[in-house]
Amino acid sequence: MLSLNNLKPDDGSRKKSKRLWRWNGSWKWTFCWKWCNGQNARWSKMWARFEWGQTPLFRRTPKLRGFSNHRFKIEYNIVNLEDLEVLASKWILEINKDILIENWIIRKKKWGVKLLWVWELKSKIVIDLNRVSKFAKDAVEKLWGTVKIIENIETTSSK
Repeated sequence: MLSLNNLKPDDGSRKKSKRLWRWNGSWKWTFCWKWCNGQNARWSKMWARFEWGQTPLFRRTPKLRGFSNHRFKIEYNIVNLEDLEVLASKWILEINKDILIENWIIRKKKWGVKLLWVWELKSKIVIDLNRVSKFAKDAVEKLWGTVKIIENIETTSSK
């Protein structure tokens, strides 16, 4: 009958490993029957990324550099409807990038201008900017204003 106290593996399923590198008289000591076979005689053969003498990939690749699209990133000045309401109170109703720069609402001349909706607009204005959010466009057009989107922006950032 089979029980936990008399379990044993089948005959031939377990093999004792050859005990190498033991003593001098056993022929399993200095060369362990490998007889100076060089790299093929070693226990690990060779490491996985060995490339047979050519400069390895990890040494060919540049360190701490890499590629970035930062040079081609388009930067935007952010303008809220609240800022345009201040201009409308000064009777400036046609708004473009030059007027925003003159009135110190934006500072970076090379960047585009993006209009965001943060405030309810109370006056009819005409806007020529690079980007406009959906809610800001709806708020301007609700008061019969117009939004014109200008496509050309310089791609170089002035950081």
